[in-house]
Amino acid sequence: MTYKTIYLQHDNLRLSAMVQGPENGAVAMLVHGFPDTPHSWNGVADGLAQAGYHVVRPWLRGYTTGSVSPNANYDPFNAGLDLLAWRNLFQGREVHLVGHDWGAVAGMAAAATDPQAWTTLSLLAIPPFQKVERAWRLLPKQLVLSAYMLEMQLDSAPARLVANQFGRIRSFWNSWSPGWKYSESEIHPVLDAFSNPGVAWAATRYYRSLFTLHRAPTRSIYALSRKALKVPTLVMAGENDGCMQAALLEPMVDARYFPKGVRSCTLRGCGHFLQAEQPGAVLQELLAHLRGQDRIH
Repeated sequence: MTYKTIYLQHDNLRLSAMVQGPENGAVAMLVHGFPDTPHSWNGVADGLAQAGYHVVRPWLRGYTTGSVSPNANYDPFNAGLDLLAWRNLFQGREVHLVGHDWGAVAGMAAAATDPQAWTTLSLLAIPPFQKVERAWRLLPKQLVLSAYMLEMQLDSAPARLVANQFGRIRSFWNSWSPGWKYSESEIHPVLDAFSNPGVAWAATRYYRSLFTLHRAPTRSIYALSRKALKVPTLVMAGENDGCMQAALLEPMVDARYFPKGVRSCTLRGCGHFLQAEQPGAVLQELLAHLRGQDRIH
C-alpha cells in the first residue's frame, strides 16, 4: 500500500511522518526505535490501513535530515513531546499510540504526560518501568545484553555504527533478532538513514541522555517512568529478544499501575524487531487491543 509523507515544524525541527489509510479513520500512530526506521512497520501499517485506520508513522527526531541540529535535544522525553505534537494534528480523533524500542519509551513518556490524548497504548520489546526493581533476578543477564549502551557513550560511537559497511548496525539486528533472516531490502532504509553522519550522531545521543542527570529532560523521563499509565495498555515481547529479555514482562508489568487495564503477551520464535519479523502476529494482537477500545468498531 502506498503512503505519503507529511511534515511538522516543532521545537525548531522539521519532523517527518509516513501516512496511509482512510483520512477519516481512527489514527494508529506507529513509532520506531533503534537502529530502525518507520519502514519496519510496513506489514503492520498495511494491515491497519486495510482495517480502516489512518496510519501515521513518525520518524524519531534525529533520524531525518530536517530533524538533525546541533542545538536540539535527542532523548526520549523530547521525543515524547514530539508525539504529542503529532497527536495535536488530529484533534477530535481517536489516536492509538504504538511504540517499539525507543518509540515505546517515548510513547510511555507521552502517555504519562497526557493520558487523555491517547485511546490506547501498545509497547513492543520494552516493558514498563514502574516496578523495575522487581526484575532484580534478571539484572545480571540484562546488564550483559545492555552493555552496548556504554559503547554509545563514546565520542567514536557514531563512526563505529557505520564502519565496515555498517557492521555494527548489522550486528545489532543479528544478535537482537537471532532467528530472523532479514533481506537487504528490509535493512536498506536503516543503512540509508544512518549514512547521514548527523543521524548516526543524533541516534547515539538518546543513549547518552540516560546518564545526564544534570539535564531536566533526563530527570523528567525517569520521573515519568515511575508514574501510572492511565491508558488501556498492551505490552508485547519477542521470546528470543537479544536486547531486552522477554522474561522481564512477568515481574515488571504490574496491573496496579494500569488503572484502565493492561495485557501482556510474548510472541514465540520472535526476536527484538517484532513488527518486522512477525507482522501478521503483531497486527492480530494490535487489532484485538485497538478494537476493544475503538468507538468505530
